[in-house]
Amino acid sequence: MALLTNLPTDLLRTFIAVVELGGHSKAGAVLGRSQPAISLQIRRLEELVRTPLLMQEGRAIHPTPAGEALLSYAREMVRVNDEAVRYFHRSDMNGVLRIGLPTDYAVAFLQGTLTTFLQHHPDVDLEIHCDLSRELHQHLRSDDLDIIVATMPSARMPYLSRSWIEQPIWAAAEDLALRPDRPIPLGAHLEGCDYRSRMVDALDAAGRRWRIVYTGPGISGLQNAVLNSFCITALTRATMLPGMRELSVADGLPSLEPLRVGLFYKHPRLSPAGLQLVSDLVASLESVGSGITPLPN
Repeated sequence: MALLTNLPTDLLRTFIAVVELGGHSKAGAVLGRSQPAISLQIRRLEELVRTPLLMQEGRAIHPTPAGEALLSYAREMVRVNDEAVRYFHRSDMNGVLRIGLPTDYAVAFLQGTLTTFLQHHPDVDLEIHCDLSRELHQHLRSDDLDIIVATMPSARMPYLSRSWIEQPIWAAAEDLALRPDRPIPLGAHLEGCDYRSRMVDALDAAGRRWRIVYTGPGISGLQNAVLNSFCITALTRATMLPGMRELSVADGLPSLEPLRVGLFYKHPRLSPAGLQLVSDLVASLESVGSGITPLPN
């Protein structure tokens, strides 16, 4: 029987830190190791997987294609390891966690996950920041946020833990009848919102006239505008309310392009409480039914 190769979690943790923090020195500062020690661990990991994992472009360090593949496994293996350790160190849960969410997720299924987390970990303080996805990515890069859920402009992005496809749907009041001789009245979030661009692009491609009649940053105002028959909009299934109905091609509306959404965090910078919340969010996302299809990393 051939011997299996074990990938030590300390080597995987170092690899993640080098990639996410952008260098051996920064990773060493966070992990409490010297730069030569970090380099030695990376070489040891490369020996175990039998392929180079990092490449240098100018002063920047990037994972090789093999490194990209290992990174997905490494994040999951280290997360599961830390989850097991936290089970026996539950008293260590404390501190402040700064979470960034698109508006839809702030009021839908993730709110329940966050509430349950607080009930189980009363010594942890959560700060929730709702914004456009492009702003959330910037806040994560600048360390102003610890964990974000945000749409993805490309399939591969830094700090990605999980990704999935979200299918926007047209939402209208149950009694709303669209007039074919009038521009379609749209309700939308502010300029830069991915759902807004999906609506506009789909209607332009179909040659349908439209006009924005409601704009606001919050989901509640948008939902009320739809329920009052003031406009139609694009929502997730999780944010459809009683009194709304889904519009489709049969109603004369084009299909909306799906969105790629991801869960992002910098593993080396997360506290035990943050790592636990990531595990809870992963479990919540994977348990959601219609509207969300998990994607392999």
